[in-house]
This record gives sequence, structure tokens and C-alpha cells, in this order.
Amino acid sequence: MSAAHILSAPAAAVSLQGFDPRSGSWLERLLFNNRAVVLALCVLVTAILGYKALGLTLNAAFEKMIPTSHPYIVNYLDNRSQLAGMGNSLRIAVEAREGDIFDAEYLDTVRKLSEELFLMPGVDRPFMKSLWAPAVRWTGVTEEGLDGGPVIPDDYDGSLESLEQVRVNIERSGEIGQLVAGNYQSSVILVPLQERIAETGERIDYHALSQRLEELRSKYESDRISIYITGFAKVVGDLIEGLRQVMVFFAAAIAIATSVLFWYTRCLRSTLLVMLCSLTAVIWLFGLLPTLGYELDPYSILVPFVVFAIGMSHGAQKMNGIMQDIGRGTHKLVAARYTFRRLFLTGMIALITDAIGFAVLMVIDIPVIQDLAVTASLGVAVLIFTNLIVLPIVLSYTGVSASAAQRSHEAERLEASDTEHTRHPFWAFLDLFTQKKWATIGVLAGVGMGVVGLLGGAQLKIGDTDPGAPELRPDSRYNMDNAFMGANYAASSDVFIVMVKTPQYSCGQYDTLMAVDALERELQQLPGVEGTSSLAGLAKVANAGMNEGSLKWFEIPRSQDMLNAIITRAPREMFNQNCDLLTVYAYLKDHKADTLASVVSTVEAFAAQYGSDNIRFLNAAGNAGIEAATNIVVEEANTQMLILVYCAVIVLAFITFRSWRAVVCAVLPLMVTSVLCQALMVWLNIGVKVATLPVIALGVGIGVDYALYVMTVVLARMKEGMNLSEAYYRALLFTGKVVVMTGITLGLAVATWAWSPIKFQADMGILLAFMFVWNMLGALILLPALGHFLLRPKKVVVV
Repeated sequence: MSAAHILSAPAAAVSLQGFDPRSGSWLERLLFNNRAVVLALCVLVTAILGYKALGLTLNAAFEKMIPTSHPYIVNYLDNRSQLAGMGNSLRIAVEAREGDIFDAEYLDTVRKLSEELFLMPGVDRPFMKSLWAPAVRWTGVTEEGLDGGPVIPDDYDGSLESLEQVRVNIERSGEIGQLVAGNYQSSVILVPLQERIAETGERIDYHALSQRLEELRSKYESDRISIYITGFAKVVGDLIEGLRQVMVFFAAAIAIATSVLFWYTRCLRSTLLVMLCSLTAVIWLFGLLPTLGYELDPYSILVPFVVFAIGMSHGAQKMNGIMQDIGRGTHKLVAARYTFRRLFLTGMIALITDAIGFAVLMVIDIPVIQDLAVTASLGVAVLIFTNLIVLPIVLSYTGVSASAAQRSHEAERLEASDTEHTRHPFWAFLDLFTQKKWATIGVLAGVGMGVVGLLGGAQLKIGDTDPGAPELRPDSRYNMDNAFMGANYAASSDVFIVMVKTPQYSCGQYDTLMAVDALERELQQLPGVEGTSSLAGLAKVANAGMNEGSLKWFEIPRSQDMLNAIITRAPREMFNQNCDLLTVYAYLKDHKADTLASVVSTVEAFAAQYGSDNIRFLNAAGNAGIEAATNIVVEEANTQMLILVYCAVIVLAFITFRSWRAVVCAVLPLMVTSVLCQALMVWLNIGVKVATLPVIALGVGIGVDYALYVMTVVLARMKEGMNLSEAYYRALLFTGKVVVMTGITLGLAVATWAWSPIKFQADMGILLAFMFVWNMLGALILLPALGHFLLRPKKVVVV
């Protein structure tokens, strides 16, 4: 009996004695004639990979979040050794709740906290800054000439005279708005971090670092002292901490999916087997990752549930087919083999399509997304074994409950009688879309939604749309800390650095500093820039100071000797040892996409107009500069990713159907859902960024499964000579029921993520729920509507 025939017609009752075990494909015979061996191998692999999974770590690396081959990042990496502390750093503000910072107890707290931070592993100690750091100095003109020293002098003793001297030194240091708040109620400890701990060579454990910071916060906070912490490392640490609660939502999603599947089947054993096989795939994935040298990061933590969801979808189809055959009186082993013949090829093509769709993410030059692509592709690949092979074999031993099988058969018998009175009203309603009137309505509605999606999606923002860390809730501790920093410091935590390259020993020349000053003026005109600093600005301040503080001299001195005198006293973060690199700091009010784009375009335009062989203006360093480069890559990758994903889906769908008409019917509903999802992101104020970029690819990967399962049956029945209405109704009874059940179940399951403490998980949950449900509706409504105009029974060829 051919696979096509098995697919197209319900199997008659077949006993085990009447079944030829040598029938079927070579793969079917190999697997089912050696069932015990296959299951033993599965148990063995599960035990080994389960043990390996114990070594899976959850962490993130700063460099994995950035597009390392983008020109801006190349510029940063080429000069990173001379820009220490300008990438991954922590800013810790210590606030005096009563009075101001000129208090002996307050300064002693800052000293103790600074010392503990200094000794933490992974701190780039030479570049750490605080009021107590020797590198934080003041410079001034006194009766005796130029003078200077550390902000907190060596003879500081906590007396009123010493505190007054500290006040004077801070006022002359230029650190107000930088390390010291303008209201004198708080000061910042800047803690740059290494990518790897110098003593051990190991990467920083951000979760452990975050916990240590919270311990220090608890230790030093009091009725008089408050502490605020911002920086990439703290964001990642908070995300990892929040993932403990994320696991609760995962468990709830699994419980919902399992409960609904049980409600549908009324068979506990088959429901548990579908769930366990899907969880086995997740265990295999967790074991393969450390084996291959990968780890989970906060951005790929959602992939295991996506793998579980795809597994539940395919597993439910296999279980439904076996239950229907057993209900007709077929032996459980024969039923399992028939179902394997019907759905293995369709399921495998669907999973291969998913895997290739996820693998397309590898073209995005951001390592964390590439790791997500590997993780998702691996997870889908193992589903081919656990859910397409192992599940039917296990069910060939266990079967399903007799009452569930009988209930399924009775429902099928009534629905298949195909009279106006016995058709189920829901399936009958969906079948209306195969008729001209309703098909026209469906297609026009699809076109309308597509137009709305395109118009709305045109406003989609690239990057963050909110201040602070958009991965966390606005009322999270981190974002409240970040709001404090923005409200009290001109030098915000969002720093954009322009690197200015000159010939050796030329960074302090008059022409160079005039060009840098012109760039600063351009940047200061931007609404998103709160302030700037550079050697040019320092030269103007120093020149006025050297001329009795007269503002008439507030300009860059033309005398090179005067400039040299200023440079020798300038902070080292403003230029490098060889004096061929200057840095221009732009302190931004936030890192929203529009803010970053305006700074980038301004610098690029200035560089094109004033750059030369002797002076080059290079984007970009600082956390805001790196994020700007990331936004550019994400914007380019967003369109590229969608094109490649759909190319892969179209090619594989054509291989499956061998009909361009069927491909159009299957793929167009997916495209409509994709553009609607982008419009939904605009409405919800969600930007396209590293955390949300893969969501559409993930949604398409799961959505194509629905279309493949429905279209495969439709084509098989139409090949028999049925018209579209009859063929589609049979597809609804066979695979359509499970498509509806799966779409609604997974939509409800991920919708619970909307209450997650991690905002990017909540965003992903809303978007995935939308795509699950709308892809299901597209496969059930728009697919048959398009089929009315495109599909012809005698012109379709099925593989």
C-alpha cells in the first residue's frame, strides 16, 4: 500500500496477523521491526545527555552582544586597549539622603565601598574612578601658578577644614555632572570590567557579580545612604536572576498545553507520552549544548519552550492519527505504522523547514543571535527523532485508551457522514471559505490586513524605544536606578564616544583641537545630547583659568607651548600615550533608536566634510556607540532575515507540494501574519533589537507546520478527484482539529508570559501568542480561500 494512499483514505481495520511487516519504506521497516533496539538507544542517549545537561551554564558575554565585524565595532576593537573602561562598565552612585556629600561619614562609606569594588575579580583596576581614586584630580591657577592634586588630598582627616578643601577641589576638578551630582547629594564610582578575569582567564560570571553587588548594596545602604547601580553587567545579572521566575511561567505553559491536549484526547497515557517526548527533546538539547561548547544566555532561554511547543504540535498530530486508526479497530502496532507512513514525510519537511528557518539567523553578525540559531536548529533537529520516530514506536507498545479511541472513531464517523445535518458547525463554517463568496471575503480581508500591516510596520523602530534597560520592567530596581542617574548627572550612563585619529604626537595641535571643538558644537545642538567633553573643551577652560579666570580667554589657545602645558595635566582618558588618538564624549539623555541615529548621522556628516588624511573621525565606542552599531546591523538583518526565511520556506514547500499554486496558498498567510506582527510591535511600542529580532523567524517556523499539515491532506484528497470543499473538510477532520487545538493551546500558554517580571519575555510571549493564533487562522481560513482561486484537482502532483 503506498504512502499516498494511506494518507488519502482512512485505514480499514487491520489485525496484526493480517498486516505484512515487510510493507512500507525501508526506514519504516528498520525502525518498527527493531522497536526495542530503537527505544533502548533512546533511553541510553537520554541518560547520557541528561547527565551532560547538568553541566549547562547560564551566562552572557559582552562581546557576544555586539556585531564584531561592523566597521564601528572594528574601530572600537582596534583601539580598545587605549579606551579601557569605555565599553563594559558599572556606574554605582552613592547618595546622601540627608545633607550633602561633604560629610565625613559619607566619604568614609564611599572609601570602603570603593575598596571592596576594587578587589572584586574582573575589575579593570587601573581605570576605576571615584572621589578616592588618585587619578581623579583637580587643576587650578593659584598665586604660585598652576597647581593640582587628587580631589581628596593626602592629608584629609575628616575635619571641617578638610571637608571644605574637598568641596573646593571638586569644584575645580570638572567632575560636577560627571562623578559628582550637580546638587552635591551623590557621587559615582565608575567600575570598568574586563572581558575575562585576568588572574584566571575565565569569563566573568555576571550572575555571581550581580549577587555580590546586591550584597554590597545591602551592606552599605542605611537610613542615610542609598546606592544605585547601572551597567550591562547588572542588566544581565538581573535578567539571570529573573529567569528563576521565568521557569515558573515555562512550567505553567507546559501544564496548560498538557491539560488542553488531555481535554481533547481524554487519554492520559497518550497525553503524557506526547508531553514526555517533547520534554525529552529539550533534555537532549540541554545535553548537546555543553557537549558542543555552547551555553544558554538570557536571550536564548526561550528557545527550549519553542522546541517543546513544536514537539507538542507534531506529537499531537501523530497521536491523533494513531487514535483514529485504533478507533477503527486497527491493531496499535499497525496504527502506529500507518500514521508513520502518513505523516513522517510531512512532519520531517516541516521540521527541516523550521531548522533551516532558524539557521538563517546565522547570517546576522551578532554572536548571541547566532548562538540562538544554533540552539533552535539543534532543538528542532532532535525533534525528528523524539517526536517523529520515538513517539509512534512508544505508542505502538502502549496504544491509547479504548474509551478515547472509541470516542474519536464515533466523532469521526458522524462528521465524515458529510450531510448538512451531521457536519460539525465549526468545521462547516471553515469549509465555507472554499466557496467563491466566502473565499472572496477571506482574500479581500487578507489583502486588507496585509496593507494595514505594511502601513503600520513602516513605523517600526530599530533599537530601544524606552529609556533604561528595555529587557526589564519600567518599575524594576535597575530602571529606577537608571532614572536616578539620568536625573542627577549630565554625564549619563549612555555614553557615545567618537575616536579622532591623528598622526603620532599630533593630537594636541591647534588645528586638530579646533576640528574637535567644531564637532562638539554640532553634537551639542542635538536634543538627545545632554553634554560633551573632550581635550578641546578642557583646553578652553584651562586657557581661561591661566588668564585669571577671564571668560574673554575661553577659547583654544593658538600657542603650541600653552597647549602642551595643558595636555600634560589633562586626564589620560581624553587622549592616548602616543598622542594619536583623541576621544570626544557625548553624554546622551537615553539610548532610544532616534537619539542614537541622530548622533551617528551627525558624526558621519561631519567626518565626510572635515575628515582628511591627517584627522579622521571614527564611530563609535562607549555603550551608546556600540548599541548604535548594533541597531544598524539589526536594521539590515531584519529585512535580510525575513527574505531568507521565506526563501527557505518557499523552496521546501515546493519540494513537498511540487505545485507553485499550493506554495502560494501555504506561504501568503504566513506573510500576512508577519507584517501584522510588525504592526503589533509598533502599537505596543516594541522596537526591533537583539531580544526581539528572532521572534518573527520563530513564529514563521512554527506557523509553517500548520500549513503543511493541512495542505498535504488537501492535495492528497484532491488527487483522488475530490473537489476543494470535500478535500478541505477531510483535512479538517484529520489534521485540522489538531491544528486548531495546538494553535489555541500554544497561544494561551505563551500569553501567560505577559505577566513575567522580565519585559522582553513578556514582549516575546505577546508576539508569539499572536503569531501562533494568526498563523493557525491563516492556515484554516486564508489557505482554503486562496485555494478556491488557485488549486485545480487534476493539476496537482503530490510527492
